[in-house]
This record gives sequence, structure tokens and C-alpha cells, in this order.
Amino acid sequence: MHIRTVLLAASIAFAGLLAPQFAAAQYPSKPIRVLVADGPGSAPDTITRVVGERLGPLLGQPIVVETRAGAAGNIAMDVATKSTPDGYTLVFCQDAMIVINPHVYAKMGVDTLKDLVPVSALAAQANFLLSVHPSVPVKNFQEFIEYAKKANPPLAYASAGNGSQHQMAMEMLKLRAGINLVHVPYKGGAPAAMATMAGEVSAMFSGASTASLILAGKLRGLAATGRSRSPLLPELPTVGEIYPGYLLTTWLGLFAPAGVPDPVMARLRAEINKVLAMPDVKTRLNAAGGLEPYVITPQEFAERIRSDYEKYGTLVKSIGIRID
Repeated sequence: MHIRTVLLAASIAFAGLLAPQFAAAQYPSKPIRVLVADGPGSAPDTITRVVGERLGPLLGQPIVVETRAGAAGNIAMDVATKSTPDGYTLVFCQDAMIVINPHVYAKMGVDTLKDLVPVSALAAQANFLLSVHPSVPVKNFQEFIEYAKKANPPLAYASAGNGSQHQMAMEMLKLRAGINLVHVPYKGGAPAAMATMAGEVSAMFSGASTASLILAGKLRGLAATGRSRSPLLPELPTVGEIYPGYLLTTWLGLFAPAGVPDPVMARLRAEINKVLAMPDVKTRLNAAGGLEPYVITPQEFAERIRSDYEKYGTLVKSIGIRID
């Protein structure tokens, strides 16, 4: 009886070890949900659906997009980390959620470097654009810097919210140029752009989606934040041309709760890479706001995350942003 008991226990333990591997081999056997921290029609929602439409058929299961807005993405990440780590719940993250939020929010229920694992980068934006309301009496970037230095009271600038890349871009410029502007956070990039067009604030950094507003004369473009000039507005200098070393680019990607089996992660990564190579996906990402497919290895993505985490940690500490 003792031998039977031992053998039974060993069999159960062995079966327990094989169960995750068997489940991974059958993956996916049901729909996969992707949590998105922005509302319908937003760039993250659009990107997730564009990728999901092509990824679903490759995996043989539909990709279900589920909105979990609030707290700058912290709610969506919290839901993801509390889900079973089996590959059936993923979360779409803008870089700010992973590398800026932990430094800005005093209380976060998620350790973004430990509780979440990067599945794959999806898209990147090579430039943010600095623009002003047409009533601001400047014609170019250098005139703006001089005008901002003399403005009393200081000019106000809009952002997509506290801790957003929009805010980081302007705060980096303030430090480099020695200017002072007052931050006015809005609930998203679109409301910030509308406020700037309405003259509620004087300036803002924003994604390439505002290029059309600049071309239409509703905003006046001044500079771009990337390594090279924006092909949408090649006449605008990069900030780095005036202030060497200044650089801000953004990325977006899919993450999973820690503990998802390696075979599942490998399957997801392989199929996502196929999706990002599709010409129509590139076209649709570009239309969603000047985004490009961002294809890098898992190791390169992990290194980018760690580097950005440290970079923004230093910046947030220097400007004293903190949300309780």
C-alpha cells in the first residue's frame, strides 16, 4: 500500500508538471483578450484592432479588445497582472505606462518590470511635434525659445496628462533651454490638441497625428523630437539640432502577466512578427498617427525598456512630479 501511495503521488506530481506544457501545446484553444487603457477610436485602440484583425486568423482564435481606461493605464495593467498567466489575457501598453508611471505614481499595485513581461513591441513613433497656437508671435523654434524666456506670466502648455510623453518632452526642453512654462494636463492627446487650437494654452508637444493640423494652419509647427526630421514636416528642425543630445521617441507593445509558459510566448512573438511584416498593417499603423511597425528581438525590447525606465526615472525626479 505504501508503494502504491508513493507511485500515485509521483504520477500526480508528474501530471502536474506536464499539464502546463500540454496546455501550451494546445494554445490557443479559446479567444484571447487584449486590455486597452484608452477608449474606442483612440490610437491604442486602433493599433490593437489593426494587429488583432491579422493576428487572430494566424492563431486560429479571435482577438477580443477590452477597454479598461483610467489612472493612466494603471487599471488595465492591474487587471492583467491579476489574470491567470496562460496567454489568454494580454495588455496593450504605451511606453509611459511601463517606464514613467512607476516614477510618477506614489501608489501602484503593479511592478511593471517584474509583474509584466514584454510579449512583443508593436509600433514606434519617431517624432513628437512641438506646435503653438497661431496667435503666438513666433515663426520658428528659436524665436519660441526666446519668447518663452521673456514671457511674464509664463506661457502655458498642454499635455495628455500628468506623466505623459507630451509632458516629458516639454519638461526635457525646459531643462535644456532654461525656459519656464506652466503645465496644463488634459485627459488625452486629442483634448490637449483641441485646447491648443482653441488658444486655451500656447503650446504643446504631440504625436504625428497633429501634422495635419499644422499643415492646415490650425497650429504652427516649430520642431520635432526625433533623431531626424519628420518626413511629414521636413522643414521643421529637430530639437537636437539646437540642443545636441535631446531625443524623444515612443514605442507601444503587448505585455503579459509574468509566468506565461515560454512556448506560448514564442508562438505569440512569431505570429506577431508575421503581422508586422504585412504591408497593409504598416499602412494602417501610419494612418493611425505616423506610427511604424517596431520589430526588435525580445532581448532588444527588454533592454529598451530598462534604459527608458532609468532615463525617465531621472527626469521625473529632477522635475518633482508625484501623484498620490
